[in-house]
Amino acid sequence: MTPSSDIAGINAANLTQWMLERVPSLVEPLQFQLITGGLSNLTYTVSDASGQRWVLRRPPLGHVLATAHDMSREVRIITALSNTLVPVPPVVGFCDDVGVNEAPFYVMNFVDGVIARNTESGSALSVAARASAGRSLIRVLATIHEIDVDAIGLGDLGRKESYVERQLSRWQRQWESTKDIEVPEMSELHRRLSAAIPEQGPASIVHGDYRLDNCIVDIDVNVIYVLDWELCTLGDPLADLGFMFVYWAEANDSFVVIDGSATALEGFPSRSELLASYEELTNRDASQIGYFVALGYWKLACILQGVLVRYRSGAMGDQSTDADSGASPVQRLAIAGLAAFDGQIGGARV
Repeated sequence: MTPSSDIAGINAANLTQWMLERVPSLVEPLQFQLITGGLSNLTYTVSDASGQRWVLRRPPLGHVLATAHDMSREVRIITALSNTLVPVPPVVGFCDDVGVNEAPFYVMNFVDGVIARNTESGSALSVAARASAGRSLIRVLATIHEIDVDAIGLGDLGRKESYVERQLSRWQRQWESTKDIEVPEMSELHRRLSAAIPEQGPASIVHGDYRLDNCIVDIDVNVIYVLDWELCTLGDPLADLGFMFVYWAEANDSFVVIDGSATALEGFPSRSELLASYEELTNRDASQIGYFVALGYWKLACILQGVLVRYRSGAMGDQSTDADSGASPVQRLAIAGLAAFDGQIGGARV
């Protein structure tokens, strides 16, 4: 483990004092370790001398916010959802004083479980457990989309209408501000998406980054924590399902964009099975799922471009990433999006 004093984004002395004020049972010294795999906000494990553990989240380096908006918004969402059936981690505390750690941050409880980021971690689950994990994942998503946002105080989290239009506008601005080369497939995909926006049904919470590796499953193979709520807003729930399918690879896919997905292992439900379960659980018509998968690929490409720019500038701390390895990763995502728009995911019909 890297010494805490050498970890970018961590002021060990200040954070230790801040933690002591909120966790009386804490035993010094604290150790901090950057969790790899994040492509946006930075996430660290925090452990004390007695073995207690927590998780700390803060913005990327070099992106110190004038206000604590992003972090405070995420904490607000998690706190509101903690009173519902949606499984979210308990928050220890939030800090908007940039004098403590140079940027707003919050700390939440750590829980043991499996995060199936890739085939290696997914292999820790038995074949039967993978099937259970997939079913739990879709049940939790349905639960999220059934939440009465006004009843839990999140009715003003964002506009409820015109979700797709807002997403296309937001991420196109991101793309234009970060692109370093022209990618014709990105322009074509944006054009097609803009010309065929589906009519939106009743709005719900939209997690914005819902996928297997943003959840923790326990030994009973239930989703016990849903993580990474930073992109959460209100809008069309099918966007969450579409984005989840961007990451949901199958073993027989002939076109793979994201390598090493755990869901390609034996036992995980197919996309068609998950789609049918979602429709049954929510009574929603998901026949236009291909559009939302295409939107998910395009959005991920826009996000990836921004991440690559931050990574090259050193804003992602000490972690390494292979996101910019290989040929034109953004272009590959756009090509996959065009295929999904035409009704194909992974080389198979939706």
